[in-house]
Amino acid sequence: MKKTIYVCLLAVVAMACKNEAKQDTITPTEVEAVTTKDISTSIYPEAITKVFDAHGGIDAWNKMHTLSFTITKPTGKEKTTKDLKTRAELIETPTYSQGFDGETLWINEKDGNAYKGKPQFYKGLMFYFYGMPFVFGDNGISYEETESLVFEGKTYPGILISYEAGVGESSDDQYKIFYDAETGQMEWLAYTVTFGKPEGSPDFHFIRYNNWQTVNGLVIPKSIDWYNYENNLPTEKRNTVEFTDVVLSEEALDMSMFSRPESAKVID
Repeated sequence: MKKTIYVCLLAVVAMACKNEAKQDTITPTEVEAVTTKDISTSIYPEAITKVFDAHGGIDAWNKMHTLSFTITKPTGKEKTTKDLKTRAELIETPTYSQGFDGETLWINEKDGNAYKGKPQFYKGLMFYFYGMPFVFGDNGISYEETESLVFEGKTYPGILISYEAGVGESSDDQYKIFYDAETGQMEWLAYTVTFGKPEGSPDFHFIRYNNWQTVNGLVIPKSIDWYNYENNLPTEKRNTVEFTDVVLSEEALDMSMFSRPESAKVID
């Protein structure tokens, strides 16, 4: 892509030189300074780029390879480790572990505890909510301006996010980011749930993102608040999920940690 832009810039420079009555000389150093500028974020619309930039930048996020975080639940601590490039995942809890090696999803029950959840639904779920707003830099996403959210007298501009067919487990899901108009920082997420349903859902659930922390130069959640909702608008806070022991690193983990143990069940 940079080669293409380099050629285009040279063509523009050449045309400009011909049209100038006085031809100024542009040095190779000046051209190189333009072409080596980081341009990867130009593929995103202005609004979502503003949000990415407020959180440290999508280019900085794309340099990261490993993310891990812990959530404390009534049943104990749940630790998620994610390979950001392959999206392989390991979820460890006191009663089971769940893994995805990039191809195979598996569940490993511990000490005779029967797993009663929905592993296909839970795979990547908390990572997706935690990886905001950067998970919206993935391929196969479209962005549109949407109606602003007004909450407690403050107006938050909105971006509607949807997916191309076949992208992810539930490509009919829709999301809306609402952000601070001045700072660009993400403030709310609205989302639909279509997993296991024949068609999209009209109901938007709401999470408030107003407690951030900086890890390795990126502004990522410290906690998030789920809200009750009515008529596709948030009403009052329902519960808070806190994230601890957060690691965000450019270092890659040994992929063997995501491999299925012999005792684990493969989930089709």
